[in-house]
Amino acid sequence: MATDSPPEDSTPAADAFIAGDPLSSPFGSLNDLCYELSSLQELATRGSWRSILDKVSRARKLSLLQKPHEHLCYFSYNVLALVKLRRYGEVSEELASLEDLDHSIYQYESHPDVYPGRSGSMIPFALRWIHAEIPLKLGKRQETLDRLYTLLDFVRGRVDEKESKGLRVSADVWKRREVFVVNSIISHHLSHKEFGVCLSFTRHLLSGRCRDDPAMVSKLGCIQLQIGDLEGAKESFELVEKMGKEERLGSLSEIEFKNLVNRNKALVYLVGKDYVSAVREYEECIERDGSDVVALNNKALCLMYLRDLSDSIKVLENALERVPTVALNETVVVNLCSMYELAYVNHSDIKRTLSNWIARVAPDDFDSSCTRI
Repeated sequence: MATDSPPEDSTPAADAFIAGDPLSSPFGSLNDLCYELSSLQELATRGSWRSILDKVSRARKLSLLQKPHEHLCYFSYNVLALVKLRRYGEVSEELASLEDLDHSIYQYESHPDVYPGRSGSMIPFALRWIHAEIPLKLGKRQETLDRLYTLLDFVRGRVDEKESKGLRVSADVWKRREVFVVNSIISHHLSHKEFGVCLSFTRHLLSGRCRDDPAMVSKLGCIQLQIGDLEGAKESFELVEKMGKEERLGSLSEIEFKNLVNRNKALVYLVGKDYVSAVREYEECIERDGSDVVALNNKALCLMYLRDLSDSIKVLENALERVPTVALNETVVVNLCSMYELAYVNHSDIKRTLSNWIARVAPDDFDSSCTRI
């Protein structure tokens, strides 16, 4: 079943462009910051990761990148593309070539002729996160956890620094990154059923920086459900609703918050196997936001549990047709193929038709093996 997950930073658009005050930033566009950066951003948004590798290779061969930060921006997109294409060995080799990410060579003040008056690191945040995550892909889980905790300390330091200087916009960017890293850490512990660590870590966060974050409170409720603490989960979800009445929405929009509340209620119904009530909650989410893929996927699963395979299949097929950019992920496709296998004798032909459609529209990193043909 799909769950609420942290929004992944899909592109390493450089910190200098998005972290400063937009009214005083010298960069009017991504291309002002780095050579043809908007083109890389567009390719990444479309999932054209192989094209990114080609573009980076061409820029390097023709010496189109003049400044140190431009090389790092292109390096980051190149590494991200390799990650998306699951070429983890190459990613590790690329990252090793940088050696220490905090080396003075990657500081603006080390290049005063190029960056007069500028200071700080030019390493994009996305590159730091990939550096932390990649050991896990190579079978080194503990190294990834160590690096993520180190990255969390680094991000918190940046939050404190920006706040002390009164840089509110920049501080907000780093706070979102803090939540992103925190969710990454919690996800790793959850995947190994280390619920005690997750509970203590989440509660510690809610007693401090994240006390006004309804998404983090909901995360606590989800963890409590997984360990069988239904009453504790209900209390957490009720607290989220109370936060809404007090207009403490964190970084969520009003629609995102309302859908979070409905999904929380649906989870409680699911635990009690009240699938009809869960479907109602998910339908409210979908009415507000037709691209809420978690609600779409989970509504379909609830219908399947109610033995309404026809409607469950329609929900996912319609989602793929209406919002393919968000609905086309491996979890949704795996669930749809499972429903085909349950509903149809000739499911192989139907799955082959789905696979052919996916081949035409899917991004480069989509794992087509999830159709199980």
